[in-house]
Amino acid sequence: MSGVQEQTTAATMWQEDAGRDLVRNAGDRMALFVRGEGSSLWDADGRRYLDFLGGIAVTSLGHAHPVFVDAVARQAATLSHVSNFFATPPQLALAAELKRLTGAGDAGRVYFANSGAEANEAAFKLARLHGAAGGAADGARAPRPRILALKDAFHGRTMGTLALTGKPYMQAPFLPMVPGVEFLDSAVEALEAAMGDDVAALFVEPIKGEAGVVPLPEGYLAAAREITARHGALLIIDEIQTGAGRTGAWFAFQHEGIVPDAITVAKGIGGGFPIGALITFGAASDLFYPGTHGSTFGGNPLATATSLAVLGEIERAGLVENAAVRGVQLRAAIESLASPLIEGCRGRGLLLGVALRHPVAGAVVAAAQQHGLIVNAANDSTVRIAPALTIGDVEIDEFVDLFARALSTVADALVLDDTETPTSTPEASA
Repeated sequence: MSGVQEQTTAATMWQEDAGRDLVRNAGDRMALFVRGEGSSLWDADGRRYLDFLGGIAVTSLGHAHPVFVDAVARQAATLSHVSNFFATPPQLALAAELKRLTGAGDAGRVYFANSGAEANEAAFKLARLHGAAGGAADGARAPRPRILALKDAFHGRTMGTLALTGKPYMQAPFLPMVPGVEFLDSAVEALEAAMGDDVAALFVEPIKGEAGVVPLPEGYLAAAREITARHGALLIIDEIQTGAGRTGAWFAFQHEGIVPDAITVAKGIGGGFPIGALITFGAASDLFYPGTHGSTFGGNPLATATSLAVLGEIERAGLVENAAVRGVQLRAAIESLASPLIEGCRGRGLLLGVALRHPVAGAVVAAAQQHGLIVNAANDSTVRIAPALTIGDVEIDEFVDLFARALSTVADALVLDDTETPTSTPEASA
């Protein structure tokens, strides 16, 4: 066997292993990464990539941050799991910290889960408890069987959270869905028309990440708070992708100056360690009672200690403020690129979507990877960017250079004018 053949075999062996051993729910894996540091990733061949996806808004401190590493090591050497029959110091400390950062206050409560989907499952059950006849306290109130959510929203892939996800193509293979959820256009008028005293809750994302990083219309959250409060429905905000400082506030709802009934968080609060949480405000904190929900691993000391350290470092290093400043800088840099592919940029802070004039996001992502940049196609016409909150001038300058190269690679492979839309996505060339 020649040296070239041996190299090719070694380079493709992991892909064969993945195809043989992994469930095909995620399709073909795009690379085999073996190491990370800051905003850099290295593959099995030793090639470095600039990571501007951050594990889909997860690695808020970047890869292998000393605070993250130390927290995991220290807690793993102390206590990792005891179950929720008991409490641990990291669990209690993180609950108190999340109440402080969200503004939930003394009346707030925290339920810990292991992921965003699990946090939203808990929120779904919270809504059902609120909607039950008589609620949790008395038998005089009429039931509230309806739950409202938004079209094209994404809240998870479990059977419960899929029922909240306004994407019919995702639901189709798993019908029938858990009943009772209705989907609305993202307009105040649609919400006002659908709302009634029989609605238990409204679920919203401040920015629809999986829909292409699409913010809610200006003023929507404030109007939703007023409308739901007027009708006695819960306002539940999914902050899984927007929380932990990503949009330039600790949580995106805080930009609007409102107080929700509950929020769900995950992703960035763990900085790469799996953890999620449901945080309740006010009277919603009284809905759960013993036996109504639970998790074996939720709130374990290893996860909560790590999250506590990550949130502490975000605050100590001023990374919420950095996300706001760098987000403006990054957006301006993207909008200044002289690419015929770019139509605009939307989002907030360090959760941005680059809107393309043609459905070639997959080709742009592939070309970016070939040039050493990791980004993501949120849909056919949107490239999603969600880097670590630690990025600065050096990372942004490198991103602009690599992203411009990727755009040029795809543009050069297409015949583009103002009237023609490509019907296929070409292979990206180096």
